[in-house]
Amino acid sequence: MNLLVDAQLPRRTAGWFAAAGCDAVHTLDLPEANRTPDEQVNDVADREQRVVVTKDADFVDSHLLRGRPAKLLLISTGNISNRDLEALLVPLIPDIIREFGTNSFLELGRSGLVVRG
Repeated sequence: MNLLVDAQLPRRTAGWFAAAGCDAVHTLDLPEANRTPDEQVNDVADREQRVVVTKDADFVDSHLLRGRPAKLLLISTGNISNRDLEALLVPLIPDIIREFGTNSFLELGRSGLVVRG
């Protein structure tokens, strides 16, 4: 699975997915780094068939209204330490990979993973 981790999440998030066998990049890896506009993030994600991983609700609106990005993982934990985010996310990576086989929108909150569409 290919992923593009957005600016609100730490770069190490891409590393957690990579350690699970995914091809994951962070916006810091793009030419404009964390200043990359959302529309360009969508362009890269669609061109490279990547799931956008973000905390930014603007991507939810774009996904629901325009189908961009094609696949979205919304992290809706609110403020959370990187250690707590890792403890929540890493064990669920196999489930995330499986769910994106048939779904296009997942949400990860403090209580776990929810399929949204």
